[in-house]
Amino acid sequence: MAKPLIAGNWKMHGTAAEAVALARQLVKNEHSCAGVQLAIFPPTLHLGLVASELSGSAIALGAQNVSEHGPGAFTGEVSADMLKETGCDYTLVGHSERRTLFGEVDGAVADKFKAAQRSDLVPILCVGETLQQRQQGLTLDVIAKQINAVKDKVGIENLCRGVIAYEPVWAIGTGEVASPEEAQLVHIVIRELLGPGGIGTSLLYGGSVKASNAAELFAEPDIDGGLVGGASLEADEFLKIAQLMT
Repeated sequence: MAKPLIAGNWKMHGTAAEAVALARQLVKNEHSCAGVQLAIFPPTLHLGLVASELSGSAIALGAQNVSEHGPGAFTGEVSADMLKETGCDYTLVGHSERRTLFGEVDGAVADKFKAAQRSDLVPILCVGETLQQRQQGLTLDVIAKQINAVKDKVGIENLCRGVIAYEPVWAIGTGEVASPEEAQLVHIVIRELLGPGGIGTSLLYGGSVKASNAAELFAEPDIDGGLVGGASLEADEFLKIAQLMT
């Protein structure tokens, strides 16, 4: 099993100066999270600045999104090769906000996963159900559909080489959190979908993760870390969450 992963998705927050300051705080205190892989995902515009701050540290850099296309006439897009050249190790694919706000469908997410791996980035595949789907008892069906779309595109071996983050859409930025038991159940199903090759695949939980609720979530055997949103914008809070995995 890979070391625990705590990923901080900064979303569309922060000036360049704030991004640099936050990265510096994390680098200064990363020693407090020995044994945990930290990764931060600044806005695309700040990736180069943050990469410079992370130089020489063990904190990994990630992008919040990646184009499924290679070089070409795709105005406004950023390719996987460009992200890799900037210093990224990871990229999110299929985050719930990309799916719900920007209409990304399972096929496009699968293409992004493939493009990321082609450029030697580790994709973090985000999966999760809406409140309506949860109320209809469709959670596990939705998760299986989202994961199988990627498996059909890249194959089970390549899928298992990525990271999967379960982030129920109804918990994103709402303060609501799946109970540890609910989250563990979904993680068990994901692990079963991956088969024997998924034993070493990192499975994260995301959705209003904070230091106050992370310990109970991380105590579950199939939760290998967290995809942290708003709490990752505060260095002390983010580090406290990571320390709960040590």
